[in-house]
Amino acid sequence: MFRGSLVALVTPMQANGDLDLKAFVDFVDWQIAEGTQGLIPVGTTGESPTLSHEEHHEVVEHCVAAAKGRVPVIAGTGSNSTSEAIALTKHAKRAGADAALVVTPYYNKPTQEGLYRHFMAIADAADLPIIIYNIPPRSVIDMTVETMARLAKHPNIVGVKDATANLARPIHTRLACGPDFCQLSGEDHTAVAYLAAGGHGCISVTANIAPRLCRQMHDAWAGGNPQEAIAIQDRLVPVHDAMFCETSPGPVKFGANLLGKVPTDFCRLPMAPVAESTRARVREAMTGAGLLN
Repeated sequence: MFRGSLVALVTPMQANGDLDLKAFVDFVDWQIAEGTQGLIPVGTTGESPTLSHEEHHEVVEHCVAAAKGRVPVIAGTGSNSTSEAIALTKHAKRAGADAALVVTPYYNKPTQEGLYRHFMAIADAADLPIIIYNIPPRSVIDMTVETMARLAKHPNIVGVKDATANLARPIHTRLACGPDFCQLSGEDHTAVAYLAAGGHGCISVTANIAPRLCRQMHDAWAGGNPQEAIAIQDRLVPVHDAMFCETSPGPVKFGANLLGKVPTDFCRLPMAPVAESTRARVREAMTGAGLLN
């Protein structure tokens, strides 16, 4: 169901921090026109930790409405509270999302059994395909392949966004969960290598500012032209580096603002404005990749 170049969408905001939903809808339209194959609103890149529940709902609803069924929408619905994650996932279902992206609970540090019960409770309560979001650098915990294989037996748990950057992981996951378990890289630098290891696509930060190039890279791989895919990857590496030289989404939001695709680069506290050195690095990388004149 989900493959190729998918984007972890930024959430456009006005200079005072209010959501700019018109800019968001326009941004979704541009992403689809540029070839993006899937939309992920209110994930980490969408600043979900600082959105109210009402704002979270609004962003998901506007994304689904703007997509108009042209590409799938995978709504971020994770929480370190199981009941809150269930409520957000049920809302995503009502809003018409095609799936939910559910992050492993952060701060609580549950055991593997706790992770299993958390995801099973969500999958049982909300009739929506669920993508597990495994991102140890942010949530501290790492879901093991064994736990994921247990969860993959549930019909509503259909895949993983793997942000471990461990390229042995997709091989073991495919063997444990089967070839139909959807594996999406959550780490831009490893997108092509992840495909080579059996992955199906990438949920990308860089695709916010380079959607066409990201799509072309995935098309080249799928079309049996790995050398072209690697050439595009090499062109994008300095952009990936710039996007993560400070905590995301600061750099990518600044890059989207440089392109005129979001009205400001405002991120809500505790995210600070990116440093001047970061701004210079983002400009240089985007210019070098042909994204800016």
